[in-house]
Amino acid sequence: MGNILEGIVNHKINRRNFLKASAIGAASLTLPGCSSNTLTKAGADAAIANNEGEWITAGCWHNCGGRCLNKAYVVDGVVVRQKTDDTHPDSPDYPQQRGCHRGRSQRHQVFGADRIKYPMKRKHWEPGGGNKELRGKDEWVRISWDEALDLVAAELKRIKEEHGNKSILGTSRLLNFYGGGLVRWGSSSSGAWGVVQECMTGFFSWKANDRPDWRNAKLIVMWGANPARSNLGNPTYNLLQAKKAGAKFIFVDPQVSPSVKTLADKYIPCRPGTDTALLLGMAYHMIEHNLQDQDFLDRCTVGFDKDHMPEGADPKENFKDYVLGTYDGVPKTPEWASKICGTDPQLIREFATEVATTKPVIFNSSFAPARTYRGQQFCQAFLTVGWMTGNVGKPGSGVWTMNYAANQGYGGKTLVKGGGRGLPPAVNPLFPDATYGAYDGYRWANPTNPDANGMAYCETYDAILKGEYTGTGGRGKVPCDIRLIWLVRDGSGYNFLNQSSGIHKGIEAFRKVDFVVTNDTVLSSISKYADIVLPATTEWEKEGKIYQGNPEAIFINQKVTEPLYEAKTEEWMDRELAKRLGLNPDEIYPITEKQQFFNSLAGAEVIGGDGETYESLVTITEKDIQEWGVQGKPQLGKIALNDLMAQGVYQVERTAGDSLTVIQGEDFVKDPAANPLTTKSGKLEIHCQPLSDKIASYGLTTVPPIAMYEPPLDGYEDTFEDWQSKKKGKYPFQLVTIHYGRRSHSVFDNIPQLREAYPQDFVMNTRDGEALGLKDGDTVLIESEYGKCIRPLTLSETLMPGVVTLGEGAWVEMDEEKGIDKAGATNVLCGARLSGQGEEPWNTTIVRVEKYAGEPLKPDAQWAQRIIF
Repeated sequence: MGNILEGIVNHKINRRNFLKASAIGAASLTLPGCSSNTLTKAGADAAIANNEGEWITAGCWHNCGGRCLNKAYVVDGVVVRQKTDDTHPDSPDYPQQRGCHRGRSQRHQVFGADRIKYPMKRKHWEPGGGNKELRGKDEWVRISWDEALDLVAAELKRIKEEHGNKSILGTSRLLNFYGGGLVRWGSSSSGAWGVVQECMTGFFSWKANDRPDWRNAKLIVMWGANPARSNLGNPTYNLLQAKKAGAKFIFVDPQVSPSVKTLADKYIPCRPGTDTALLLGMAYHMIEHNLQDQDFLDRCTVGFDKDHMPEGADPKENFKDYVLGTYDGVPKTPEWASKICGTDPQLIREFATEVATTKPVIFNSSFAPARTYRGQQFCQAFLTVGWMTGNVGKPGSGVWTMNYAANQGYGGKTLVKGGGRGLPPAVNPLFPDATYGAYDGYRWANPTNPDANGMAYCETYDAILKGEYTGTGGRGKVPCDIRLIWLVRDGSGYNFLNQSSGIHKGIEAFRKVDFVVTNDTVLSSISKYADIVLPATTEWEKEGKIYQGNPEAIFINQKVTEPLYEAKTEEWMDRELAKRLGLNPDEIYPITEKQQFFNSLAGAEVIGGDGETYESLVTITEKDIQEWGVQGKPQLGKIALNDLMAQGVYQVERTAGDSLTVIQGEDFVKDPAANPLTTKSGKLEIHCQPLSDKIASYGLTTVPPIAMYEPPLDGYEDTFEDWQSKKKGKYPFQLVTIHYGRRSHSVFDNIPQLREAYPQDFVMNTRDGEALGLKDGDTVLIESEYGKCIRPLTLSETLMPGVVTLGEGAWVEMDEEKGIDKAGATNVLCGARLSGQGEEPWNTTIVRVEKYAGEPLKPDAQWAQRIIF
């Protein structure tokens, strides 16, 4: 194999020969250390030196929170090297948008030996649900595209005619035109933050001040945040600039994470799911010593004390009296909090004093502490305690949650953005708000809509197995009969069987329905349990797309290579299926994929000189339109189309003190009456009845209108058989499912190099492990009420005692006989528990640990890839 590839690449690469060689040597490429990266180094260097190819901007399309530049050197259709941003000199004000190790592994994903090469069906599959129990166990056989599409269309028709559209779980443009399907709704990444911020602040996302303003802070609190692992790219670099400017960092976390090691001046340990107790203990100390900013609370908030309650609220429901224990008899002292959260009472007092007396402070949380059962209580408490300090609406200050994909710039206004692709909306008749094309993407529905048909993420498997789900709009239980699971990739590689709680139950549910169809690039967990799998292109094999989210830059993903093997785009599949279903594909997709890409470029905008209005970004000539073969009009902009395509990125240069800086809430804080928020009271709502009412309307769990600590299901208290005597119970450890360097959620878990660099180790406190007679490297059995897995053990003092961690996203490898997952897929351990607004309660999970009696695990990098020849 080595001689074949070296011969090809050391000369001029021929695409056809490369694919032939790849097919011959696919098995060899699965060996540890054997990849095109090592085999073609000399040839790649020579090709670049001789200018045999070109650098093309190649999308890094995964849902990782980073927005970075990724370029591929392409020689005759083959990617021989990757690089990241070198379009301008790097500086703190104008940083290069540099990619991470995952993005730089992208070519091993696109050109991997485990790519699905042709349509496949299960060997023993029969139309109508025959041999469904063999899903995940059966062999695969190759079929033609015509046969695959005929079978998929026939099953879709049959199930629609016999059982109706409500028997279909899934949504896509095609399905929406065919009558729609049931929608899965809820909150995964952001936990309980969305509705809380919407109701308490008046904005769905109460954005952070923009990146340069963070350097004005004297203190930055990072609560449950680990950007050095969770948000690769520039976030940690940007935070380092604030540190260099003099900001002190305090981290609150159950683990001394890489971010703590990199940035922290002080570390506050806190057990998972107990953050609300810690915050209440801080509030008690602040109230006891009159450290709160009473002027700010009186002017800008409602609900802090009995004299400033919203209209119609019971004065006894004020936050201050709850903290003092005026009515319930339980003062929320630091000592009270410490018994729950594990933080020393004196450390709670010092932390509260420092946060309350330092000006200005950025009080910032990640999503992780809100990915808990009834996570709204944490969000309520976090905002309330932050507002007690008065650090709102001023330079270097703020109280917010991290703004996810925008975190490369950390907030502020969007300075450059792509245009719409131009497809008309495709409304799902069964869930009208779930519309494709409304914003040239997918807009999640309002699940309180009484006309919506669908279930929360955590209820999907029960809906299939039990035949009912919790209806939106207070309808109670709604009967259902789900017969078909329709899983069309959206380009992000979303994999709900692997990435939703309760995998054991999920496998059972997948084996109950009549038909499961997926399209995929590799045999991921969800496709492994399908009946028919259609080979999909990656983003590198499509016409192109603008990637945005970073408020200061957009990235132009271009076609890097023609579709490999028999892979097709999702749009091509939809059009071919539409013909078989009696639909007009030109109504579903009235414009070509190239026209869609062109429209997004032509409609791109950049902030104008006034810092408020937007103007066209791209200059387009009549020649450009003719060369692209699309419809359009010439226009003037900031950069020529060909230059933008060659550069691959457009970034707005920042300078210290420029006119683009945004201070969130500045006008409101200066004059709340003249600049009211869109909350019911017009102010920040510490007592928020609309929040309580909206969560109740979901029909899952309820929350009070102020922040109160209620022990969560499967939380710290449940690790005890008896709370009063502190006798430990069956599941004595709290599991935190962390973002992991190897993957972007479940994506990249199949890349051999990343498997070697990031073993999927289970980590626990050294003293806990020694007490159980465990040592480093042991294979351990981890068990919860919901499932079991095995993993190699790492002992470390970086974790609080009683806390264990495992990286989320590993591809489940179920030992069917033993009922044990060998890969360490965390959703085997995390149960599907309904909570609040449908947030996944991953970080309230309890487990027990013991040495595994079976054969020790081999390192993951030595596992065979899922290759179908």
